[in-house]
Amino acid sequence: MNAAPADQIRLLDLQAVDSRLGLLAHKRASLPEHAEIERLTGDVTQLRDLLVAAQTEESDNAREQTKAEQDVDQVRTRAVRDQQRLDSGAVSSPKDLENLQREIASLAKRQADLEDVVLEVMERRESTQARAVELTQRLESLEGKTAEAEGRRAAASEEIDTEIASLTKEREVLVGAIPADLLKLYEKLRDQAGGVAAARLYQRRCEGCRLELGVTELNEVRAAAPDTVVRCENCRRILVRTPDSGI
Repeated sequence: MNAAPADQIRLLDLQAVDSRLGLLAHKRASLPEHAEIERLTGDVTQLRDLLVAAQTEESDNAREQTKAEQDVDQVRTRAVRDQQRLDSGAVSSPKDLENLQREIASLAKRQADLEDVVLEVMERRESTQARAVELTQRLESLEGKTAEAEGRRAAASEEIDTEIASLTKEREVLVGAIPADLLKLYEKLRDQAGGVAAARLYQRRCEGCRLELGVTELNEVRAAAPDTVVRCENCRRILVRTPDSGI
């Protein structure tokens, strides 16, 4: 293949742009904020689950407390009613009086036991409420850190995207100035050679594979016409000659 030396030099400019675009894409994909946000998001999810569990437990305790308080009220109401019967003198039978007094005493014990239950449930509820408050505060802190990290990532990505957009326009100009057949070869080799298709021959060394050309290969390059597109025998990349090639 033949191409004007100026077009071959443009390949180096295009390669520089493509290499920079590749570096920027890698930089964007490997921003430290990606891992930070992933970790924070996992922590946020875990805390949300713990908070839901604490809130559910607190809700269960609230219902249990309400039920226990209702039980106390029922026993207390019955005890008051029995005490009123006893105080009114309406019960005159010794046996009935004894049974009534025994029931009042039993109700008093029952009320005391239920009040202990209420206190125990209240303590558990207060503990779960405190736990929910703590988890809420921790969750809000983590969500703030996540938002801050997302902001930093967005700013870094925007900066990279701005440079990518500028380089993409520059690439379009370069591509438009390179002959179609040379560009086709360049794109084919770029896919095959890890993104680097054109390399400068500098001081008898291919800058693509970093290997120095042998005597035979150097002689072939020296003998090639200026418009001949030469290839490195080692890496098969397009070898672009410049005044610094050492030949």
